[in-house]
Amino acid sequence: MELKTLISEEELKHRIIELGKDIEKDYKDKELDLICILKGSMIFTADLMRAINKNVKLDFVRVVSYDGETRKDIDVMKTIIPKITGKDVLLVEDIIDSGYTMKFLIPELKKQKPNSIKVCTLLDKPEKRIIPFKADYVGFDIGDAFVLGYGLDYNQDYRNLPYVAYKDDEKVKEKPYVKIPKK
Repeated sequence: MELKTLISEEELKHRIIELGKDIEKDYKDKELDLICILKGSMIFTADLMRAINKNVKLDFVRVVSYDGETRKDIDVMKTIIPKITGKDVLLVEDIIDSGYTMKFLIPELKKQKPNSIKVCTLLDKPEKRIIPFKADYVGFDIGDAFVLGYGLDYNQDYRNLPYVAYKDDEKVKEKPYVKIPKK
């Protein structure tokens, strides 16, 4: 598989530090519980936690919605919802494209009556959105390409790349756009 760099390791580090500062400011007088959506956002979550200069708690939820490049129904069997009643929660996601994961997960979390739920995603593909959704914190808006690395995978491969790459194939005529969304 031919891969090309979309977002470099340095660009990721710089942007995650900025996100950490924004989150720290917004939650300065509150306790914060991060929920890492496994498996793809584990690397992003670890780096984001270190970029937030305050104590945070961490939990995990696993939501399976892809098999390779193919979208599938949410795998409820692998979803165990952590206890978040009365907490301020920040869901940490690797990529939001269709919006189906958020459509499933946020109502499930709200059943426990947390104080608040916000979402931080490393990557956002607004062009692919089927279910309307806007994350509270976005690392990068990206164009329509299959991306991997920095936690994102293709059949469990390539998660370990320290950068975000895209699959260079006949569907991708030019490098997909990458931009930092305006606040």
